[in-house]
Amino acid sequence: MKQLSTHKGAPRGDSSKPAWFARSEEELLKLRLKDLPLSIDGSWVEDCLNRLNGELLGRNLKVRAHAWISHEWFSPDNTPGIAIPFYLAHPRLMELERKMVLDVEGGTPSECMRILRHEAGHVLQHSFGLHRRRRWQKQFGLSSTRYPEFYKPDPASKNFVQHLPRWYGQSHPDEDFAETFAVWLTPNSNWRKRYADWPAISKLEYVDELMEEIAGTKPSLTRRVTVEPLSKLTSTLEDHYKRKLDHYGSEVPTTYDRELRRIFAKDASTGDGPLAAAFIRKNRAAIRQLVSEWTSEHQLNLDAVLDEMINRCRVLKLRAVGPADQLRLKFVALLTAKTVHSFYSASRRQWYAL
Repeated sequence: MKQLSTHKGAPRGDSSKPAWFARSEEELLKLRLKDLPLSIDGSWVEDCLNRLNGELLGRNLKVRAHAWISHEWFSPDNTPGIAIPFYLAHPRLMELERKMVLDVEGGTPSECMRILRHEAGHVLQHSFGLHRRRRWQKQFGLSSTRYPEFYKPDPASKNFVQHLPRWYGQSHPDEDFAETFAVWLTPNSNWRKRYADWPAISKLEYVDELMEEIAGTKPSLTRRVTVEPLSKLTSTLEDHYKRKLDHYGSEVPTTYDRELRRIFAKDASTGDGPLAAAFIRKNRAAIRQLVSEWTSEHQLNLDAVLDEMINRCRVLKLRAVGPADQLRLKFVALLTAKTVHSFYSASRRQWYAL
């Protein structure tokens, strides 16, 4: 495949422009994934992968993770490798990803390294069959536990480390281990101090002992294969994003009226101030990003709630009366409270696994 050369160490500034680069967004979405000539070689992602393997080498772990381009992040159990999503291989595709799902998962070197260290935990687990050990099972649970499509975390729990957003270690025993390993592997994570008074420290100490035990030994799983490589994916970009958006869909409450009336003017007949619906639309990007950072909720789910709130403001004919900064602050507080409350709601559809 043609190798795309992205500026080293940064996910921007690609000077090469393949034939599909000049296509309109509508035309680009009609392309099949397999028709995108993308490669990790020579890209900024390759730098991250090399850095990861350097960190493993520095710990005397005899595993070298290989990688290939696919539709999403994942690490299969039949090879010591990591699938990397296609959009990271070219700036144009990263822009499309951000437009379609409001976020680019792993889109900066630091975020990419965070995910790679997590996936490296899966690589180590499978390469050495760690999940078959009794002490591993005592710490993390059974790897054979059915994998949930959605999960509901407890944000207050200290039984799990916090590495990836959305308390991902709580989704499955394998993810609990991968998250714990990632914290252990991260340079200067200072995990002994950070988790000193957390029950999760026992998991970190076990991983520390386990990695010392397997250091310098050859893994049993060494065969390098690719699973669902980009060259085999026949769906179009349009179909890919439709499935992704459907998967992210969440059940959105429709009872915000009382809270919205507390923030915005009830009587629209005075004509004072802009319409509340227009006010939220104008500020939605900043509000959505801020609440996402505070709560770790995916921006797509927040966007669905914002759409409902905008619709209710329109129906109620509310107006944004008063200082804009204060109104924004109150609305951010409302959306944050609703988002955190939804963590404990039995009806909520939760996040899906990488």
